[in-house]
Amino acid sequence: MAVVDKAAGAVSWVGDFFIGKTRRFVEETGKVMIFFSESARLIFSKPSRFPEVIKHMEFIGNESIAIISLTGAFTGLALSLQIYLGFKMFNAVNMVGPVVALGITRELGPVLTGLIVAARAGGAMAARLGTMRVNEQIDALDVMGVNTKQYLISPRMLAALICMPLLTAVFDFVAMLGSWFLCVKMVQLDEAIFWQKIRDLIEVKHINEGLFKSAVFGLFFALICTYRGFNTTGGAKGVGDATNQGVVQSMVAIIILDYFLTNLIRLYYNIAGIS
Repeated sequence: MAVVDKAAGAVSWVGDFFIGKTRRFVEETGKVMIFFSESARLIFSKPSRFPEVIKHMEFIGNESIAIISLTGAFTGLALSLQIYLGFKMFNAVNMVGPVVALGITRELGPVLTGLIVAARAGGAMAARLGTMRVNEQIDALDVMGVNTKQYLISPRMLAALICMPLLTAVFDFVAMLGSWFLCVKMVQLDEAIFWQKIRDLIEVKHINEGLFKSAVFGLFFALICTYRGFNTTGGAKGVGDATNQGVVQSMVAIIILDYFLTNLIRLYYNIAGIS
């Protein structure tokens, strides 16, 4: 009987654990969606926060170009080398260019850009807002009659939405330059064939697919990180926890969203009859 009681207790504990986790996840998701709806509808409301949007675009966009370019270049080099070594076994090295281009524009470009910018800019968003919350600066703005979501959240979300496709385009361009350098200058593939194969197989829809994904990623990481920072509690430790949670959850969300967005885009292509 004792063994049965222990087993029943263990099963009950496991059930309570997962039910509790699920309930908290659903509650938190609902709070984030309410936060998003309240902030999104304030983006174009008066008074205009256009200067704030420009300031955050400079932080998210301009200050990320260097790391995006560096990452893009070595991603193109590494991916091209691996695909070249694989295709060389089947005498299909002329297909390295288009395969790299497809992988970069549709998947690696938006995903890696999202992860990098979420870590750099998203973490800074959460830390800045968290510090303002624990120092009661947000409360002071509320007392002065400032709509804090319109002033602090909406400009960051709009800036991320605008900048992410632009940063992804930079990543794609630099990655393809890296691929060209490895294929043409290092392993001596024919340059004309390299570019011709890319032109034959890469379509505008492939590029647009990646840019659309990146815009969604930007909106989500800005939403998650600002939510965590805006609702920080617990002093300095709370700021660190909010920053950590914002970055980790943003990265996980980007990976999960990439899968579902890919399937939704494929479904749209099927419905629209696009091959």
